[in-house]
Amino acid sequence: MQKNTTRRPSWLVQRIPAGRDFNKVDKLMRELGLHTVCRSAHCPNIGECFGSGTATFLILGGVCTRRCGFCAVPKGHPKEVEIIEADNVAQAVAALGLKHVVITSVTRDDLLDGGAGHFAVCIAKVRELNHATAVEVLTPDFGGDLAALARVLAAKPAVFSHNIETVPRLYPSVRPAADYQRSLTVLQAADQTGFSMVKSGIMVGLGETVVEVLAVFSDMVAAGVTAVTVGQYLRPSLKHLPVAEYVHPDLFRYYEEKAYAAGLKKVASGPLVRSSYHAATMTVTT
Repeated sequence: MQKNTTRRPSWLVQRIPAGRDFNKVDKLMRELGLHTVCRSAHCPNIGECFGSGTATFLILGGVCTRRCGFCAVPKGHPKEVEIIEADNVAQAVAALGLKHVVITSVTRDDLLDGGAGHFAVCIAKVRELNHATAVEVLTPDFGGDLAALARVLAAKPAVFSHNIETVPRLYPSVRPAADYQRSLTVLQAADQTGFSMVKSGIMVGLGETVVEVLAVFSDMVAAGVTAVTVGQYLRPSLKHLPVAEYVHPDLFRYYEEKAYAAGLKKVASGPLVRSSYHAATMTVTT
């Protein structure tokens, strides 16, 4: 691990956004008024993803009601949900010719169902225009409302994902409005509904210990998680939590080994790995 967090190490060198496909994706999102995690969350892989003609859609507007210490997505008072957003996502998926699409959202604690109904509509709209496209959803916890969660699960996305994000001890600073056990319950509910692929993700470099990370893998498996992503936390701005350490690629390989040993079926572990990074390759076959 690299303790000096004033300068990023060589393994975190990022690709500069450029190219015709990058501009095509960027222009399409702006024209349709859509948000992406790639831009809103300052994803380090935006150059690669936009450049290869893909993106992760961020629905329910672009403003989150929670103030997580790690996240760059704007916080505040969101606007009313625009139903046309679902149609625009479907159009963008068609225009880009995506065979696997990831749809995530800001957290909307201001809505009665947390936006679950809108997730279901988006899944349906994407399928109407893109019959062969696999839809992966990465949802918030809906405040622990399992009835709301059931609306998303009933829409039968190909992959259901909900991120644990960090170890339980760090929740008060990293995810102050969330709850570790609540997130495990969300994942377990998806597993009990019969999903063959339940996915989660965790960041490292926030001050967690190796033992704590391995315990999270065990908890994920117990909750029915089949796939996990492990990536380096990168500080979006000085207003966000500082990086405690830059985790060496060797430790990421160790985490991959231990995640498989714990019983997970698909693991992506690396400094620049993110929840939806190369999502189509994370499919679990049974």
